[in-house]
Amino acid sequence: MRSFSDLSESELLALAIANEEEDGRIFGDYAIALRDDYPTSAKVFEEMAAEENEHRRALIDMYVSKYGEHIPLIRRQDIKGTIVRRPVWHIKPLPIDRVRNAAEEMEADAARFYRLAAERSTDAGIRKLLGDLAAIEDQHQLDAARLESRLLTDQARHKEDEDERKRFILQIIQPGLVGLMDGSVSTLAPVFAAAFATHNTWNAFLVGLAASIGAGISMGFAEALADDGKLSGRGTPLLRGLVCGLMTIAGGIGHTLPYLIPHFWTATLVAAVVVVIELAAIAYIQYRYMDTPPFSAIAKVMFGGALVLAVGILIGNS
Repeated sequence: MRSFSDLSESELLALAIANEEEDGRIFGDYAIALRDDYPTSAKVFEEMAAEENEHRRALIDMYVSKYGEHIPLIRRQDIKGTIVRRPVWHIKPLPIDRVRNAAEEMEADAARFYRLAAERSTDAGIRKLLGDLAAIEDQHQLDAARLESRLLTDQARHKEDEDERKRFILQIIQPGLVGLMDGSVSTLAPVFAAAFATHNTWNAFLVGLAASIGAGISMGFAEALADDGKLSGRGTPLLRGLVCGLMTIAGGIGHTLPYLIPHFWTATLVAAVVVVIELAAIAYIQYRYMDTPPFSAIAKVMFGGALVLAVGILIGNS
């Protein structure tokens, strides 16, 4: 791997050509990835990719006029200290804000890189070339801002942001909430039934652990197999199943862990407090993301949880 300062002027120009080509392809990848869900932002990236291609053409013309037809293969990853871009398929799924920020960082990083390289150069020709490249990257940032202001209006941005929020709710919040509710409520009866039947905290812990993990596996598979997400827009089954399964385990294990405390009544009191916290968290998520009125969410969740808890205690004492 070579240092940037060791490159000749022709090699610097070849590197600039490779950089422009890579950035243009990344912007094109962004446009394709966003086309279905964010058509306005996809149009912005299509035009940015087209501008990168024009800059690449200008650099190629400059290289051919000075050094001939053959352009050596010099890439970012071959040079020490350069910024290596991650391909789009490495960072999926693509939240819209993350894509916008990544595009801004690409242009800013490239401009800063060329400018710092120009400052370290003592050759007048290379210094001028690197300065010109920095100016081009600065212009890219202005072009991106201009394109975004022209195409991505406040109304279009608001719609895309709202669509992103809906997808987040469908793909993450909803399966997570289903899992948390199942884990927190359905495991109450077996945990407290075992606790009050045996008055042995270790037995109660084992029952709660088995119920939580078993429910998590069951809910995870049920969520993953229930919907492939293509028509509903709920995302990949694997992600939903994983979120649902993990949140189910988390919901059940919360009021199971206190039974590691050897004293029965202390463990039961702590477990009861944890149950209240779990149910309050469920009610808050319903209010925050599902637009459920707060008092209605609290009443329904607390009533259901209290009913299941009472069933477990009654069965355990029978």
